[in-house]
Amino acid sequence: MSTDAGKQHEMRYAINEVISVLLDSQKGFVDIGEHLKDPTLKHHFLAESLKRASFRGYLEEILHQDGVHDIKESGTAIGTFQRIWADLKANLGGGDHTLLETAEQAEDAAKKVYADALKQELPLPVRQLLTEQQAHVIASHDFVRSHRDALVPK
Repeated sequence: MSTDAGKQHEMRYAINEVISVLLDSQKGFVDIGEHLKDPTLKHHFLAESLKRASFRGYLEEILHQDGVHDIKESGTAIGTFQRIWADLKANLGGGDHTLLETAEQAEDAAKKVYADALKQELPLPVRQLLTEQQAHVIASHDFVRSHRDALVPK
């Protein structure tokens, strides 16, 4: 494999990993948002789901431009487990605090995938896009964490 082909493979792999976690986030924000009682949090989660979908779209466009047309449209097994766990907690009477704990764990996973992707040698436009998206994910994580911390479990 030539150096350029190796870099291209690394870029594609990194982007696909981010796309998978974004799909998890997109679904997870909707699932948790539907169970949250606080209207401000509910709004944030539903808006964040749309934001993650747009992030995915930008990354999928990069792959399309790079000649990749068969993009995996499934999330990760961990993401599926976290959504099922959040549904179970909500159905068992877990309040907003419990749901926000689950959301923060998912955001931790998203932060890690972005950090791992940015360790790769990437073309500057891809690196810039991932860096901007990562900053948003970190801000969202901090929002979720601060609201979780503000809620005292009852």
